Amino acid sequence: MRIGYGYDVHRLVPERRLVLCGEVMSYEQGLLGHSDADVAVHALMDAILGALALGDIGHLFPDSDPKYKGADSMKLLAKVIGIMCGNGYALGNADITIIAEKPKLAPYIEKMRVNLANAFNCDISRISVKATTEEGLGLGIAGIGANAVVLLDEIEK
Repeated sequence: MRIGYGYDVHRLVPERRLVLCGEVMSYEQGLLGHSDADVAVHALMDAILGALALGDIGHLFPDSDPKYKGADSMKLLAKVIGIMCGNGYALGNADITIIAEKPKLAPYIEKMRVNLANAFNCDISRISVKATTEEGLGLGIAGIGANAVVLLDEIEK
């Protein structure tokens, strides 16, 4: 088995849509980034790549490459899942914590879990998505961050 950890942060700005774990949310701001800036999926992809010792998403999907401008992070995740499977691993489980003061994420958590379970073609019991604030003390005031931990199991041959 392999364990990986990922972390990402993006600034909230006007005139962008807010996407977390592939779920578009109704909010007056979105996350700034070269792609759709889905901070939770970015942390998840980094965790997978870290478990495989293959670097990070900046290496695979550089922000200097115009083909990733506005990219759907769930489609990038599909590519990372393909790399994971191609290296002989399957998802054991994923645990994601999203750090945000606003918006309240509780109404979206189950939809986010379903989106990720569908991406991995796994049972939802293998996907955990949680949200927390930093009580007005940290990054959640100006942006949204996410931590992800994954356990990858070697595929039996």
